[in-house]
Amino acid sequence: MGTKSLTITEEAYERLKEHKRAGESFTDTILRLSGEDRDPLKGFGAMSDVDGFREAAEGAREELDDDLRTRAER
Repeated sequence: MGTKSLTITEEAYERLKEHKRAGESFTDTILRLSGEDRDPLKGFGAMSDVDGFREAAEGAREELDDDLRTRAER
């Protein structure tokens, strides 16, 4: 596989560096972040099998609804 040199700003470099994992090259980081297999819905529902998750989510939703109703009545 050949290589290419890129010129990027310091800001772009720092942002990329923040995403770089231990033991990962910048090439690996770029490929991971830009991969074709990136599916924004991939993890959707991943917590559904965790005990108590549904109840916790519903409780948080009810608290938010109550808070929003209270604020709207003011």
